[in-house]
Amino acid sequence: MPPTLRSLLAAAALAGLLAACRPVPPAPDAPPRNDLGRPALAVQALTGHMRRGDFAAFARDAVPPSLHARLDAAWRAGRTRWPMDELAFSDRLPEVMTALAAPDAETALVAAFDRQFANADREIRAASATLGLFGVQYVEHQGDFSEGERDHYAQLVTAVAQWASKAPLGDPALAHAAIPRLAAAARAAGPTSAEGIAAAGMDASLQRLGAFSLEARAVLAGYGLDLDAALDGAEASLQVQQGDRATVRLRYTLAGSAIDTVLDMERIDGRWYLSDYLRHAREAVGEAPGGEPEGPAAPDPAATAPPQPVAAP
Repeated sequence: MPPTLRSLLAAAALAGLLAACRPVPPAPDAPPRNDLGRPALAVQALTGHMRRGDFAAFARDAVPPSLHARLDAAWRAGRTRWPMDELAFSDRLPEVMTALAAPDAETALVAAFDRQFANADREIRAASATLGLFGVQYVEHQGDFSEGERDHYAQLVTAVAQWASKAPLGDPALAHAAIPRLAAAARAAGPTSAEGIAAAGMDASLQRLGAFSLEARAVLAGYGLDLDAALDGAEASLQVQQGDRATVRLRYTLAGSAIDTVLDMERIDGRWYLSDYLRHAREAVGEAPGGEPEGPAAPDPAATAPPQPVAAP
């Protein structure tokens, strides 16, 4: 698969993943919320970061401060790319970004597209259907996923595959317009090699990748995948809260497919976090499952008010 199509599909997978954190959005003129003291508001804070392409802020609020510090050290050492590790094709991201940022990317990638994929809609759609089938089988029966992730990701893979099977991915005019946009965004992102990403550190790299994701999302809209509409139409509701555990039901529509899933959350030092993100982040720094709980949170200048009592929205 050429870098252009990898970028498009990776961006679609990213959008689906981010939809896992999308509650009913605030009014357009409302100020951003950053309250992690209630399950729904914690989800809303993460979503706000993603809508703005602020991956660094997402990483900061997705895990407790002490774990964030260990993740940053592991990132610089090249041991993890969390939270990008959550995405499909994350291991190929440096390669894709490097190819897009190359000086001759527009010419080379347009030529490669015209040679291999221009007007090959039937073949692309057949491949998308096959990949979707195998993808669902994989997330349902293999991989290191929780039951909630298996249910959610199977729905996401199906939705993205159905979109890809109908999208004009072989349209030369669309590709010729998309490639320069993605190339310019990749160059603006800065160092994109594995070494460059490690040297820049987690926060700086995530900020750059977040900016690239916004342009990729805009490109996908030209292919009929309106991610903003999918995210804006999502609905989240608190299902159960018992002590430091809670579940949130999430419903939204992605590429015409209804997604309905339940997210597990847990509270640490008065703040709520998505359990699956916590698990993957702990694994990324080598913390054994069921290891020692996080210590007291470091002071956060952005959160000066004491935690509010937790109650169902």
